[in-house]
Amino acid sequence: MTVTSRILTVSALLVGASACSSPDVDQPQAEEGAQMVECALGDGSQFGPDCLVEREDVDGQKQLIVRHPDGGFRRFAQLDDGRGLIELDGADQMTRMLDGDILEISVGADRYRFTANVSGQETPDAGADEAAE
Repeated sequence: MTVTSRILTVSALLVGASACSSPDVDQPQAEEGAQMVECALGDGSQFGPDCLVEREDVDGQKQLIVRHPDGGFRRFAQLDDGRGLIELDGADQMTRMLDGDILEISVGADRYRFTANVSGQETPDAGADEAAE
């Protein structure tokens, strides 16, 4: 059976706040221009605007680096095939869930929310992401 999914373009914008607001998160390791995203780090944690995300282009691949307040980080690649993001580091299983225009990514006990621009175009999917949807 063929599963259809909408094409996602992930925007590294703060969910639920103005794009022009400056980050209140003190993360000296983050590059200037990093934007806040909501994250929930660890088991039982609640979402808050605590993480910063940087965008970079590495060998033609769009990547996001999500920086945690404690200095930790996760790297994601932005895909052009409609799945949004994939995790680049670590051994933890990543899941993704789209709720309206919010793409929620879970890696281990950490969760992140990104604004996703969903186009009306649908593309066939071989089912590799059935569990994530």
